[in-house]
Amino acid sequence: MAPRRAAESERRGAASRLLVVGLANPGAEFEHTRHNVGGDAVREVARRRGVELRVERRLRAVVGTLTTPEGPVTLAVPTTYMNESGASVKPLVRRAAIADLATLVVVHDELDLEPGSVRLKLGGGLAGHNGLRSIAQVVGSREFARVRVGIGKPPSKDRGADWVLQRLSGARRAALAADVERAADAVEAVIDLGFADAQQRVNAT
Repeated sequence: MAPRRAAESERRGAASRLLVVGLANPGAEFEHTRHNVGGDAVREVARRRGVELRVERRLRAVVGTLTTPEGPVTLAVPTTYMNESGASVKPLVRRAAIADLATLVVVHDELDLEPGSVRLKLGGGLAGHNGLRSIAQVVGSREFARVRVGIGKPPSKDRGADWVLQRLSGARRAALAADVERAADAVEAVIDLGFADAQQRVNAT
């Protein structure tokens, strides 16, 4: 099967073997919210690996490069709002010279997974996630890799926005921080083992 390829016009810059993008909303008012676990996980990986994330205004993201024996890995958190994530991912794909969309790894919150669960998936549906939808639109495919971080479903459908955007405190904030740690562990597994082996390990837990 031919590899999933990004648009030819977007492949520029020094090639990265992986582009890991953590989804989040910008600004202090969105810190410690369920919707930001993806961005928080990528920031945690950068902290663990000693990578400085710098603001890249043209990319609309904070970006850093992790050097590995197999090649560079680009870590990024868009500074756009969630539903405009694609506006950042499009130039990031171009900068990182991503040709195979399986090497674009998006870390995001997932309503369909219980809190404490992290699962890896290649391609598939968008599960109503506006950030994923925005990315799929700009790259022209859903066949990118995902690190899905469970946040559980809201008590009722009409409370969905409150559920993902509510700032947490106390025990709920501590539980969310633990979820971020687990998601960062999964991202590090992808970096160190490759997606297929990391998927087997992470999804078995």
